Amino acid sequence: MNISILTVGKLKEKYFKQGIDEYAKRLGPYAKVTIMEVPDEKAPENLSEAEIEQVKRSEGERLLKKLPDHAYAIALAIKGKQMPSEDFAAKIQELATYGHSDIAFIIGGSNGLSDEVLSRADFQLSFSKFTFPHQLMRLILIEQIYRAFKIMRNEPYHK
Repeated sequence: MNISILTVGKLKEKYFKQGIDEYAKRLGPYAKVTIMEVPDEKAPENLSEAEIEQVKRSEGERLLKKLPDHAYAIALAIKGKQMPSEDFAAKIQELATYGHSDIAFIIGGSNGLSDEVLSRADFQLSFSKFTFPHQLMRLILIEQIYRAFKIMRNEPYHK
């Protein structure tokens, strides 16, 4: 299985990089993981709603250019479906069973994802009603992907 994580912005914090690298290494026997970063839109803190939408559109265009045409796209969105880890594992297993061996997870920038990205997504997933920094969300996502593979194979890790 090929897993792509498309994300806005560079990961600067060393501790996030180390955690992500560790889970990517652990995922090696199960899937090929690729992380693709697109530049975030430089903008001041106090943006109008119209300016926020423009930022999301610009970042969204960059994300969509990186998204493989054939990939099953899962957008991480606050209004997406929430599910326990077991259901997430079942979702990935179902995708693999029905011929979706390429899955792309999309993480937006600090303003979220554009309507164009959300429309292209085959599925919208929410990890919580909480708001997380998008850098931290990468680590949470890759850990949950690893957990899903362990659940699918009935291997110890998930508790």
